[in-house]
Amino acid sequence: MKAKNLQEVLDQAGNTVELLRNSQLGAYIYPVVPSEFTNWRREVKAWTKTAVLFDQTHHMVNLFISGPDALRLISDTGINSVEKFEVDSAKQFVPVSPEGGVIGDGILFRLAKEELVFVGRAPVANYLTFRAETGGYNVDVRRDERSPSRPYGKPVTRDVWRFQIQGPNAWQVIEKVNGGPVEKVRFFRMGYMNIAGERVRTLRHGMAGAPGLEIWGPYESYFKVRDAILEAGREFGIEPAGARAYSCNTLESGWIPSPLPAVYSGEGLRPYREWLGADSYEANNALAGSFVSDKIEDYYLNPWELGYGSFVKFDHDFIGRDALQALDPDQQRRKVTLAWNAEDVAKLLSSPIDPDGPGYQFFDLPNANYGSSNFDSVLDADENLIGLSLFTGYSANERAALSLATVNPDVPLGAEVRVVWGEPDGGSRKTTVEPHEQLAVRAIVSPAPYSVMARESYRPGWRTTTA
Repeated sequence: MKAKNLQEVLDQAGNTVELLRNSQLGAYIYPVVPSEFTNWRREVKAWTKTAVLFDQTHHMVNLFISGPDALRLISDTGINSVEKFEVDSAKQFVPVSPEGGVIGDGILFRLAKEELVFVGRAPVANYLTFRAETGGYNVDVRRDERSPSRPYGKPVTRDVWRFQIQGPNAWQVIEKVNGGPVEKVRFFRMGYMNIAGERVRTLRHGMAGAPGLEIWGPYESYFKVRDAILEAGREFGIEPAGARAYSCNTLESGWIPSPLPAVYSGEGLRPYREWLGADSYEANNALAGSFVSDKIEDYYLNPWELGYGSFVKFDHDFIGRDALQALDPDQQRRKVTLAWNAEDVAKLLSSPIDPDGPGYQFFDLPNANYGSSNFDSVLDADENLIGLSLFTGYSANERAALSLATVNPDVPLGAEVRVVWGEPDGGSRKTTVEPHEQLAVRAIVSPAPYSVMARESYRPGWRTTTA
């Protein structure tokens, strides 16, 4: 019988880990935005040297939540406090399961007293939609879905476009396109500016380290606004960032973008799994990497492991509160960057053109991940598991292969570790994997964010929390 929901998919599979490790989802694609405009190295360097225009219009869900209970829904589901969540501000929103595992994260904007919008990946949007529909909340929910990965020439539209103007010259671009000064509101506070005759909303942001803005408006004005920004920014060296460059930013800024949503087990979330479709993100999610356990719970991560510990506030009751209160924050793994050894990376990169040498799992540039949620074992000198490497790629700014990881609390900065690249037993049946051997790559435990600009420029918070 064909499965009708996620729970039935899991029941029929029998082993959740094996189901996800052998997903046939294929390679991850940032939809619609071209892979490159000039070349991805030039586009990456622009956010540290001049300015860059990130196009975030297509790869995230916009979930609009309105009504008298909108804020109560957020308070009941998120680890974050809403006590001082003002209108015209935003925050990183993180819900957890009843057992304390992170479901995902994203940016939550408070547009008005009873009007919010969550912007992020599907797992959190799905979870909030479920809670809104089944929890007795007086709210209306509207979804602006992520654009299709492979539209095959069919028209693609969204409710809103979403851009970011970032980099050391960003503010000069912003004020030129606005036609005058723009107030530098506090970090994660919202305002307005004018572009090509359009009044658009703004969020003070710093994804690339230097002060910048995230902006959004109705999709109908997409091309007019984009063209105006690029024209105004030409004299300041602005570059539009393609999909390949976009994924590099997280390596430098320290955000781990795709933890496995902690929803596949536990009786408390059974109704949610029965609500989720058999074709949902969660049902097709692809686990990848050298870390393999029979227990899906071993892939769940708590807020401290992802650098979200400072978000946990016990000033309100929320799902998962008791589980998080039972944890000692000082004993949890912590987020770091791993700087991979150049000689070992060279072995991976040269493998495809060495017909007589070992064949390793392909290390793509600049984004080397080959699953939706990546888990590579991090070992010490005695081959003890001391952490997990969760997102891997190459930074043209740092001229280094890097991965974002979570490691045991006693692992110091500067320690040399090994990241096991490739899957055991020749690899899984994912379409992104071909038969290969594993390689233990040397790496140095380093701060997160890795970028000096990001460490020195970001407001203290989830990106800047290091050992």
